[in-house]
Amino acid sequence: MRVLVTGATGFVGSALVSELLRAGHQVIGLARSARSAEALTAAGAQVHRGDLADGESLREAAALSDGVIHTAFNHDFSDFAASAEVDRQAIGAIGKALEGSPRPFIITAGLPIMTGRPATEDDVETPAGQSPRRSEQVAMELVARGVRVSVVRMAQVHDQHRQGFATHMMAIAREKGVSAYAAGGLNRWAAVHRSDAAVLYRLALERGTVGARYHAVGEEGVALGAIAEAIGRRLQIPTVELALQAAISHFGPLARPISMDAPGSSALTRKELGWSPLERPGFLADIEHVPHYILEQAKG
Repeated sequence: MRVLVTGATGFVGSALVSELLRAGHQVIGLARSARSAEALTAAGAQVHRGDLADGESLREAAALSDGVIHTAFNHDFSDFAASAEVDRQAIGAIGKALEGSPRPFIITAGLPIMTGRPATEDDVETPAGQSPRRSEQVAMELVARGVRVSVVRMAQVHDQHRQGFATHMMAIAREKGVSAYAAGGLNRWAAVHRSDAAVLYRLALERGTVGARYHAVGEEGVALGAIAEAIGRRLQIPTVELALQAAISHFGPLARPISMDAPGSSALTRKELGWSPLERPGFLADIEHVPHYILEQAKG
């Protein structure tokens, strides 16, 4: 299959490109810079120059493909609404090129937040007003227009180099000299290893059902207090609990995700797609084994 991948040189996208190529697929990677184009060529993928804001370029690339996996998103917490709007328009542009065809379109969304329990694949995404990101809602609208869309909901993706929101927590901890958490640190984040997430995207492409929601969840819920303690151990700094207002000031734009309780289950995903995350280092282990050179780069 000839697969267009957006975000193909990103943290998840680059692992996905390798996974697709190993499985015998051809890959077209969206690249907005010469550096990204070179990385894709070196990996064995074809290059389509463009970016998420260029709807015409996205439609052209999608028209050349047998399927599309959309992993790109600008995680700019200072203007998250603007990033969400670019994402919405990009999904719409790709969907327009795929209307009425049998070509699968896999989009990326976050896990819904369910009060007091892990989210399942049957749960509806966070209600409007809580998050400006509308990836999943746009995807479901495309189903009604004859697009073979399915959704991969992502937990916190990690390896030893990056650990989702925890990477930003670590940067703040390094800057302020303490690793902090709030509200007892009992709220949880679901997590998944980067390589396992790549396998799930491939399976969704090859076996997915139209309109299905799949959960990229390897660990159901890791407590924020434990994450903060792991960061403290790695940086050899104190771990502290903050009151709510102090936490808002401490974390800035990251305060909302730091406070959310977002565990998730992947039982239905594993059953339908035969996805089985491998035995890899867990979320906390990867935090505690961030290489020294990564920490030194971050200081700079």
